[in-house]
Amino acid sequence: MSSITLIGTGNMARTIGTLAVAGGNTVEVMGRDQSKADDLAKALGGGATTGRWGAVPAGDIIITALLYDGVVPVVAEYGDALAGKVIVDISNPFNATFDGLAHSEETSIAQEVAKVAPASASVVKAFNTIFRNVLEKGRPNVFIAGDNAQAKAGVAAFIESLGLRPLDVGGLKMAHWLEGVGVVTVGLAGNGVGHWDFALGVNEFTG
Repeated sequence: MSSITLIGTGNMARTIGTLAVAGGNTVEVMGRDQSKADDLAKALGGGATTGRWGAVPAGDIIITALLYDGVVPVVAEYGDALAGKVIVDISNPFNATFDGLAHSEETSIAQEVAKVAPASASVVKAFNTIFRNVLEKGRPNVFIAGDNAQAKAGVAAFIESLGLRPLDVGGLKMAHWLEGVGVVTVGLAGNGVGHWDFALGVNEFTG
């Protein structure tokens, strides 16, 4: 099983943390508000612990469960505390109308994280194409992108411990397109599908 640290105390941190504990993983929670971190760790149960904000995380896999505009600043703030860690960015940088990305360049939050993270850290994009309610109740495919094969293998094993199917889409530059897929899911929810209880996935056909 995996050792993970959740940076953040919001709904996605709670959802992923709940699944992680159920999957037998070791979970640590870090939050800028220590009382919220303590409360979430207590709610998660399963031996979940809390760490001090900005300290070296106990987990090998660090999940930044933050709003997109907070991810890069927090990784920069942690600095060398994240050396040797695998950083998983789950954010979606939607624009104000939710029909495009907040950044106009062909980049991604994950790629920007890699620029400020320690050289020995690895960055993986994951979970951003899945609505929280589906993650809570369903068994969606989880698309992942990253440049380090060992880091992706570790994240894939963690995803499998949640009872979910990881699907590698390629290098970290593909994180830009995964963020675009996040925009597509919102468009489908508001139009062709008409609700939030779905996830994009892969069906394989033979013959």
